[in-house]
Amino acid sequence: MSTEEELLSVDYEVYGRVQGVFFRKHTQSEGQKLGLVGWVQNTGAGTVQGQVQGPAGRVQQMQRWLRTTGSPQSRITKAEFRNERAVDKLDFKDFKVVR
Repeated sequence: MSTEEELLSVDYEVYGRVQGVFFRKHTQSEGQKLGLVGWVQNTGAGTVQGQVQGPAGRVQQMQRWLRTTGSPQSRITKAEFRNERAVDKLDFKDFKVVR
């Protein structure tokens, strides 16, 4: 049995004041700091959405960050996480801001 943590993939959407407050940039740098891969983008509905992948413990740290911290000027009202699943390998090479 391998001691490596399983890899998780999870989709997220963050609600509140999350556009025009450098939320994507901060999400990207937090993801990179945690060694995660994935993407983040603004939606037409005024939310921020994306996907994050990496070791389970770090993905959970990122989920906590998305739920409670965000960028300095953001006001997060809620964060939703969907499609959480174990993956065999990462689908991305890095953490991107998608326009």
